[in-house]
Amino acid sequence: MDNSYDSTKHDVKIIDRGLIYLTGIDKIISFDSEEFLMESVMGIILLKGENLEIVKLDTHDGVVSIKGTFNSIVYDEGKKKDNETLLGKLFK
Repeated sequence: MDNSYDSTKHDVKIIDRGLIYLTGIDKIISFDSEEFLMESVMGIILLKGENLEIVKLDTHDGVVSIKGTFNSIVYDEGKKKDNETLLGKLFK
């Protein structure tokens, strides 16, 4: 049985609001202790919280683990809504 991860799928698992596992991540666009901006197979993801830090980053399989306190996770598929995407709003 092949144990490699299918990079076309996206999973999110949050444990006790203090640890998150994400799969299907193409790249981390930017991050700091309060937010992570990532590109995934399901669109752009903005994760906000406190004391955030990367626990594991596997760029080959697109797997990311982050610890901290999570306040929100927002997806943007890149479609225009009110003539602006999430990325456009972030970089104003």
